[in-house]
Amino acid sequence: MNFLRLLPVILSFLLLGAHFYRAGLVALTIISVAILFLLAVRKNWIPRLFQVLLLVGAFEWLRTLYFFAAMRIAWEEPWARLAAILGTVALLTALSALVFKLPKLKEFYGLK
Repeated sequence: MNFLRLLPVILSFLLLGAHFYRAGLVALTIISVAILFLLAVRKNWIPRLFQVLLLVGAFEWLRTLYFFAAMRIAWEEPWARLAAILGTVALLTALSALVFKLPKLKEFYGLK
């Protein structure tokens, strides 16, 4: 059942992995996918690590949003839909860090 609770985190990292793969950053792609195996480790530092990484991932989405929006603005192309999509992805990536506040996950990882 914890798998379903962790699904937002898993999807966020898989989406970040796809983003890195598309950018040609294969090492970051592998890290984004491989780090998910740490979710099975029942240590109290795992949630904090993932919360920090998810916030870093959200900033990566915001950086990407800025880069592509600036490029589209410079080319005088529409950019609002791009901003809405990437902004939503950044928000959902950041919010997925909150799943570690759930009582069952706190219990699983031994948090107080």
